[in-house]
Amino acid sequence: MNRLKSEIWVQALLRRAEVAGVMGGVVRKGDTDAGAVLVQVMLLDGTGYLYVPARDFEGDRIWIRPLGTEPVSEADIAQYTGKRLDDDPDIWVVEIEDPKGRHFLTEPVE
Repeated sequence: MNRLKSEIWVQALLRRAEVAGVMGGVVRKGDTDAGAVLVQVMLLDGTGYLYVPARDFEGDRIWIRPLGTEPVSEADIAQYTGKRLDDDPDIWVVEIEDPKGRHFLTEPVE
């Protein structure tokens, strides 16, 4: 299965947010070809959501919220991403700032 390079996928995600009038950016650039991407959606009130890629039983990419379905503090998100970066330095971290909590991911979120 051919997959998009991480850098191109990140650019597309940020473009979807931009088209909707939402600010987004790369907090940390990882491996341009195959680095995993963590997506932080900040609600601009000190809280947010974290989305992490996973695979379903058919091998398709899905997104999970490892910190739960309710908003968590930005500090909790930073702590989680810091631990992931310690384990895998190739990870990308993308931040979207949207008070409505939209993530702009096209794959399913579970």
